[in-house]
Amino acid sequence: MTPLTKAVVPAAGLGTRFLPATKATPKEMLPVVDKPAIQYVVEEAVAAGLSDVLMVTGRNKGSLEDHFDAAWELEAALEAKGDTDRLRRVRESAVMADVHYVRQGAPKGLGHAVLCARQHVGNEAFAVLLGDDLIDPRDPLLTTMLDVRAEHGGSVVALLEVPPDQVDMYGCAAIDRAAGSGDVVTVTGLVEKPDPADAPSNLAIIGRYVLDPGVFDVLEQTPPGRGDEIQLTDALQTLATSAAGAVHGVVFRGRRYDTGDRLDYLKAVVRLASERDDLGPEFSAWLKGFVAGTDSGEQHG
Repeated sequence: MTPLTKAVVPAAGLGTRFLPATKATPKEMLPVVDKPAIQYVVEEAVAAGLSDVLMVTGRNKGSLEDHFDAAWELEAALEAKGDTDRLRRVRESAVMADVHYVRQGAPKGLGHAVLCARQHVGNEAFAVLLGDDLIDPRDPLLTTMLDVRAEHGGSVVALLEVPPDQVDMYGCAAIDRAAGSGDVVTVTGLVEKPDPADAPSNLAIIGRYVLDPGVFDVLEQTPPGRGDEIQLTDALQTLATSAAGAVHGVVFRGRRYDTGDRLDYLKAVVRLASERDDLGPEFSAWLKGFVAGTDSGEQHG
């Protein structure tokens, strides 16, 4: 089976949960410590061997393109100052992948965003990475999903066990564990944001997919569903329950940082900053004092 090289990153959302911060700044560009959230996602794709990245954008997303482009004036200023460390970090985003862009045009749902990638992707399997889910690089979820696709074919979704009362926030999967092995399962059905009483399991679909190109034909025929949007979950339900192509799931038990919610975004920043060699020791010491109510408020230059 031909190795995958293409990743699709939907990035056309309005980011209303972070207003007013996202009034003029794309939510994907909000910093997680000192990198925008979208850069973590592209780095994950590249680490899994996907060098061709298509971002599905919308209006007012120009800063995404600027971030993954060269910044000649800034680079020249840093080079003149001899600031090689910052110069290296600025240049990284411009050379890490071959990044392309297409406009979604109208907010018609995740399924429609994926369909916008059809011309670029062609008749190849591809990955979809949502920017709200940051996966810790020490837990290579996407690599595992690519291995499952290579072994079984079809499409692969990432699944996460969530409390039963939270399944209505996600797409939810019905599975056959007997047909899989360990944390690899066969998906027999999917429901978008079900009522907890009707949910087939507590396995939620999180923002990583490896999709067979046959999903495009299904999306073309998928009517608007929940929220009057074209749901990727509905298309995958069609694939899972027909001869069009199997759907497997990988139950993820690693570290995931949800940056789509304000509280979880703050938690993600704290967790990642605490684990940094350059920031972690001092930040963690301050944080312990702050939580204990002993922080003196001293500023360190």
